[in-house]
Order: sequence, then structure tokens, then C-alpha cells
Amino acid sequence: MPLIHLFSRRLYLRIWLAVVGGVAVLTLLVGWAWRVAAEQNAQQQAAPPARELVLRDGEGQTLVAGLATRMPGPPGEGLELRIESEDGRAYSLQMAPRANRGERSRGRADAAFWTRPPFGFVWMLGLVGLAVAVGVFPIIRRLFKRLDVLQHGVQRFGEGDLSARVPVHGHDEVADLSRQFNAAAARIETLVQSHKSLLANASHELRSPLTRIRMGIELMGGSQPSPAFRDEILRNIAELDQLVDEILLASRLDAREADVGTVELVDLVGLAAEECARVDADLDASAETLEVSGVAKLLRRAVRNLLENARRYSQGEITVSLRRSAGMAEVRVCDHGPGVPEALRERIFEPFYRLPGASERAGGVGLGLALVRSIAGRHHGSVHCEDRAGGGACFVLRLPLQAPAQA
Repeated sequence: MPLIHLFSRRLYLRIWLAVVGGVAVLTLLVGWAWRVAAEQNAQQQAAPPARELVLRDGEGQTLVAGLATRMPGPPGEGLELRIESEDGRAYSLQMAPRANRGERSRGRADAAFWTRPPFGFVWMLGLVGLAVAVGVFPIIRRLFKRLDVLQHGVQRFGEGDLSARVPVHGHDEVADLSRQFNAAAARIETLVQSHKSLLANASHELRSPLTRIRMGIELMGGSQPSPAFRDEILRNIAELDQLVDEILLASRLDAREADVGTVELVDLVGLAAEECARVDADLDASAETLEVSGVAKLLRRAVRNLLENARRYSQGEITVSLRRSAGMAEVRVCDHGPGVPEALRERIFEPFYRLPGASERAGGVGLGLALVRSIAGRHHGSVHCEDRAGGGACFVLRLPLQAPAQA
């Protein structure tokens, strides 16, 4: 692979090169500033200011008096002063270097050769650039290895492996992106599995009433059907119609963008009273009105499904109670049936799931409670099942009293 393609396809190499290049430019600027300062310092040392000098003999008599100027010379070669006396004569004063100082001076001169401009900042550039290149590359490579893992996970997911997930390490932006991908992937996998299950179970449930209708028509053989036979055909048609209606409603509730009705204020007390009268259930309301914001036909469907489920399993009266609880409207539908085992209280809200031994009961296709949960979620509420004191089950539907943004 050409080098330019390698850098264009590897983001970590481009970031690493940008960091190294930035440090190199910074080092060049520092070296240039150092060189300018060194040149100014050299100019100052090349022409030192003259100083007054007086040379006397042992008796205190002045021999020479004038201005002394230090003459430039290589380091380690001693000191030379040029003296200009008051009478215009010029003298030269030379002092030899110390005996064991010459070697040290030559050593410093050799070292100064490598540290003074232009070699000094070149060495600085090389050392700093090498340190940055060696130190930054593993850090950047480690970071982008996690992005490579995320990329492979997204690729697997896009190729159809809905179970693909990526490991989450740390708490930075890459970890947050990994968590968001895993959450989105889990949601999509759940939706796809739900739709597959809905399709498979719908096909099975639709087959049963259609088979019974077909067999009835074949047995009838063109003769006039009896009233009982006619009632059986109508019951199967009604079951088929209910199943199709519930499947369509479940699909629309799963599609968040689907229009399911107009949001308005709904009086749960009045709605529950109408539904209780339909199935002869007892109503216990602590308030005259209990209004929530939502789609009236969906809320009515949720209450009706809970009442029909209770009527199907109850062996006694059915009670519906409405309360306010912590800013929520609470609808409790209690029956005197066999109850729901604790281990199955979540599964009964799955589409087409029915309790063991209940699949042959009249009515019900296993979508009623799943629709109640979908309707509750659409209204930012919840539903759960709990035991009823004295035997039976209570289904609790909770809806916010404040108006949600949309149903």
C-alpha cells in the first residue's frame, strides 16, 4: 500500500504526524529565538565597554593610568587588555591562562561547539522530536485500537449479525460511543426479534380459526347450517377479526412515528365506569374526576383488555379502583382467579404468551396484555402484575397526570 494511502486510511497516523509536526515547528521557533539571543550576547561580548585602570609601583607611584579594553580572543588562551593612557600612549597587558585550566577550557570550547547555534537547536529539535514520536505513538495507537474494535462491531452488525456488541473500556468519548452503539444494537435486535415472533405467532393463530371455518364449510356440503353451526362460524370469524385488529394495533404502537389518534384530556373515572358497566365489575374511585393526557381510544382499549383478561380467569367479582399516587393516576384491576406465578409476571406481557394450561380457554389470543403494556409505554406510563390479598391477581396501570409531549 502506498505511503500516502496508508496515511489517508489511518486516522491515528495522521494525528500522530500532526502532533510530531507541531512539536517540530515549536522547537524550530524556540531554536530561532535562542539563536537570536545568542547572537546578541556574542555581540555584547565582542565589544565590552572600556574601564578605567591605574597601575602603581610598590611605593604607590602611578606608572600607567588610562582606559583598559578587553581584547577578544578564543576561550582558554588567557586574557589581553589594551590600555590607552592619558598621554596618548597605548599599552598591552597579557595574562596567561591558569596551569590546569587550559584543558577544561578546551573541553568547554568543544562542548560549546555542539551547543551553540546553529548546532544547539538542531540537537534540541532531534531529541524532542524523537521523544515525542516515541512517547505519543503508543498512546494514539491504543486509543485507535478501540475505534478499530468499534468499527469491526458496526461492520458485523451491518452484515446482519444483530448480536454483535463491542467491549466498553473507560469513561471517555469512545466508551460512551460504544455504550450507545450497544444500546442501539440491543434495541434493534429486540425489535427485529419481536417482529419475527409477531409474524410467526400471527401465522399460527390465524391458521386455527381459518381451518375451523374451512372444515365447517366442507362439512356443511351446501346444506342449510343449523343455528349452532352458524354461531360457531360467526364466533370463529369474530376471533379472526379480533386477532387481525390486535396485530395491526400492535404494529402501529411499535412504530413510534405512526399516528394513533388525537391527544386530549381523558377522564379515567368516566371511562372506567363505562367499561365496568359493560362487564358488570365493581368500581371504587377516590375522586370524582381523574384526568390524564392521552388518546382516548387507546386508554379505553387498555382498560377493556385488563377487564376482559380478569373476566376470563376470575372465579368471582372483579374490582376496579382508581387512585392518585405520587403524581400518577393508578388503575387497579383485581380478580379472584388462580393468580399469576411470580416467575411469569413479566412474561405474560409478551406477545402471544399465555399461561400454561390457558391456551384452550375461550377468547384471547395472547396479545391483550402486550397491547396494554405498549399503550402504557406510549403514554409514558407502566403496567405490572401483583398478588391480590385473599387470592387472585391485580393488574396495576399507572399513567402520568401531567401531559406528555406526545402519545
